[in-house]
Amino acid sequence: MRVALICSAASMFLALGANAQMIVDPSKPLTNKPEETEVFPPQAALPKVVQSPKAFDAPPSDAIVLFDGKNLDEWVSSRGKTPAKWTLADGAFTVNKQAGDMETKRNFTNYQLHIEYRIPANITGEGQSRGNSGVFLAATNGKAGGYEIQVLDGYNNENKTYVNGMVGSIYKEAIPLANPARKAGEWNVYDIVWTAPTFNTDGTVKTKARVTAFLNGVLVQNNFEVQGETNYIGKHDYVKHGPAPIKLQAHGDKSEPVSYRNVWLREL
Repeated sequence: MRVALICSAASMFLALGANAQMIVDPSKPLTNKPEETEVFPPQAALPKVVQSPKAFDAPPSDAIVLFDGKNLDEWVSSRGKTPAKWTLADGAFTVNKQAGDMETKRNFTNYQLHIEYRIPANITGEGQSRGNSGVFLAATNGKAGGYEIQVLDGYNNENKTYVNGMVGSIYKEAIPLANPARKAGEWNVYDIVWTAPTFNTDGTVKTKARVTAFLNGVLVQNNFEVQGETNYIGKHDYVKHGPAPIKLQAHGDKSEPVSYRNVWLREL
């Protein structure tokens, strides 16, 4: 297996195949700057662009349907666990940035998740300020709030940003294996398998979380071992938790809000 060490001022990235895993160099303390954990070309290559068929799957017979286009009964606002205040229309719901993040009422451990999202056709902005949202696979009380797989405009690699923060990435940990993102205005599909971390009684990590993810039917994360909650700044650490809700992010950038539809889950 080819192993390449990519060093920056205060962190280094270990590339295992096409996935890049963030490892902080303990001999070089971080100075609380977000760019210390951002990887840009030529440090790592952009994932290749892949075209995929336009097919959307109906939930299987054993699925828990979290959104079927009719209501937000399975969701609450992350602030105070009050009724969800995102906008419901035309069989989809759209991020309400003022209302903040939204999460499931139920808690989950290991699961298969299907969720579809759309970057608005009139999207503006650039980089992390262009169609930014995210799926937190377990929402926690840690400083990062959980483990995020990124939602962002990424069509044809035209939106320039750090590759470990582009669509399909495990935020600031794993660069996607490919980029099958569709044009703004078209629906994208995530199918994600989440294996939650386990902890010893003293709070130390027993087994790390793992993620396998398909975007529009194309593998973008292959059983990736998550190094901790996906902080925007600094090292990624674990904080002991149990079953947790799934959270959708209302990112604070000024671009037009992302929409979601057809959300279902199978517990594993």
